[in-house]
Amino acid sequence: MIVSWNWIQDYVSPTASMEEVVDKLTMSGLNHESTELVMGDSAIDLEVTSNRSDCLGHLGVAREISVLFDHPLSIPDPHPESIDIDVSTLLKVEIQCPDLCPRYTARVLRGVKVGVSPAWLQEKLATLGLNSVNNIVDATNYVMMECGQPLHAFDLAKVSGGCIQVREARPEEEFVAIDHKTYALAPGMCVIADADKAVALGGVMGGSESEVSEATVDLLIEAAEFTSQAIRQTARKLKLHSDASYRFERPLDSHGVDWASRRCCELILKLAGGELLDGVIDVGETPETPGPVDLRFAQIPRVLGIDVPVDETCRILQALGCQEVSRDAMALKLIPPSWRADLTREIDLIEEVARVYGYDQIPEDVAVPMIASHYSSRDRTLAIVRQVMTSLGFDEAMTPSLVPESWEDRFTPWSDAGSLKSQQPMEGVLDRGSQTAGPVRCLRRSLLPSLIEARRINEFRGNESVELFEIAKVYLPRKGQLPEEPLLLSVVSETDYVTVKGVVETLFQQLHVSHQAKILSSQHALLDPTRQAQWMLGETVFGWIGELSDSAMSENSLRRPCAVMEINLEALFEYVQLVPQQKVLSSFPYVDRDFNFIVEESVTWAELKGTVVESSGDVLEHVQFREVFRNPERDGASKKRVLLSVRLRASHETLTGEQADKVCQAIIESSKREHQAELLG
Repeated sequence: MIVSWNWIQDYVSPTASMEEVVDKLTMSGLNHESTELVMGDSAIDLEVTSNRSDCLGHLGVAREISVLFDHPLSIPDPHPESIDIDVSTLLKVEIQCPDLCPRYTARVLRGVKVGVSPAWLQEKLATLGLNSVNNIVDATNYVMMECGQPLHAFDLAKVSGGCIQVREARPEEEFVAIDHKTYALAPGMCVIADADKAVALGGVMGGSESEVSEATVDLLIEAAEFTSQAIRQTARKLKLHSDASYRFERPLDSHGVDWASRRCCELILKLAGGELLDGVIDVGETPETPGPVDLRFAQIPRVLGIDVPVDETCRILQALGCQEVSRDAMALKLIPPSWRADLTREIDLIEEVARVYGYDQIPEDVAVPMIASHYSSRDRTLAIVRQVMTSLGFDEAMTPSLVPESWEDRFTPWSDAGSLKSQQPMEGVLDRGSQTAGPVRCLRRSLLPSLIEARRINEFRGNESVELFEIAKVYLPRKGQLPEEPLLLSVVSETDYVTVKGVVETLFQQLHVSHQAKILSSQHALLDPTRQAQWMLGETVFGWIGELSDSAMSENSLRRPCAVMEINLEALFEYVQLVPQQKVLSSFPYVDRDFNFIVEESVTWAELKGTVVESSGDVLEHVQFREVFRNPERDGASKKRVLLSVRLRASHETLTGEQADKVCQAIIESSKREHQAELLG
């Protein structure tokens, strides 16, 4: 925000020098970037943070100076004279998209004379880097730079039908702006239209067909409120930014809309003559008064570490525009000013007191009571998960929560219900290399489709080695309730099923999971029928792992094999042991035994291993898969031989041969009972 030093002094006249004022502003939060001499005036460039939109005008900066130096502030009180003709007899206004434009006001002036602006106005605008256009346009720019509220002047004769319709843009609607470029509009953009056509792009820029020219006689003065998000999206999509859009992208003072309109009309009457019709057309929402905020005086020394006198605290807040509702020895109740939408909590008021009173008043060694923070078990678990994943060579990805509808049926194991859809689709959330174009509106039910797309884009760009993981929420619909939002961990890898399975086992090991997970067979169309599995943790479905099927590879345009995994971290939190556990290593010798079982092809290694672990008791130290062998002629076409080894060791004594034989017999009997396994001699 560039501020004219001469202009500022129209509202406040500090006894301090400009350098002292700039230093004070910097210390209070308006950082000084630079100062440049322009036509005998000083153009001061101040950095205005996004929450301080009140300082995007000279009045806001002047108010800050007034408070900092305790000098009186002079704010104009515009009351333009009007004639006895009601404005509503010449103009009608209708808002058809209140979600984009909640309020619109209009005033009409007749018989103005468009011409060159006086020197004082041209000089003030030039200091800010604005070129003079004519006395009408310069007046609207002057008021915008004065109070921060953008305005626009239309040539009323070019507004067809004597009406203004504030509506949403139609698909592919074309609009010629005052920069004489044609823009293709889209739904979600706010248009100011007359009976026939769009005459302005709401909150961004006016149209060339209704702009003020030397032939203009009658004016329509617009002052409105627009939704910040809609203006931001419109300006970015069209790459059309203006001083007006910059301000409308931030919360503005709803109570200042009419002030700006009256101020502009008063200035035009002074510069261009004419007459103002009586009244104002004001449609849409009525400005709301902010609610009261309580400030406990005892909280100031607790937070800042210093005492600020009560009288000084009250002076600062009232000078900032806060209205005192009540006060006693303990607390103060205030209503923040309408132009300070950021003052909603007690701590906000304390911050205002601190920055105006002076951060330099707080000693460096002041004792401020603090409570040591700590990470929750959930946060610590997630930190370990991220550490494990990155140490295994994976890069963390962050993908949008909204996905195209065409992705939704690719992998949805967590819910059979249809996806939730956002009422406001988003544009441009996908990478430019994505095959899916247009708006997206579905809330994801799985992370894998987005990660698979990320892998495809990397392959397309020549990044063959892509190891990605993501930790994020998905949104599972529940009838009559808010959606369930479990936290998932998903992985895409160029490795294979066995390697990704090892990733899960490593996580279990590092998190000291206190429960044995089971692997069951599964059938999901996205995954290869012979290389996929479902994980169970207790009675809860924990996740899925597998390799993409040939059809899934083709559908997602992948060239290289891809293994995937998706697990529910919510199911994991219950079984994690974050406190390090000590276990004394046994000093007694171990016993190794080998088993060669003949089992059905349908029996998985995970199922057989689980049976061995459950039947071995506390003396089992390790079970190791060795190999699988098939001999259809001797064992049958549906049989296979699985060779495995176990290591047995007691913690408090030497394991005898008889004890080891007893454990081995239990393994054999359990395997035969559970899997009809036959032991080969």
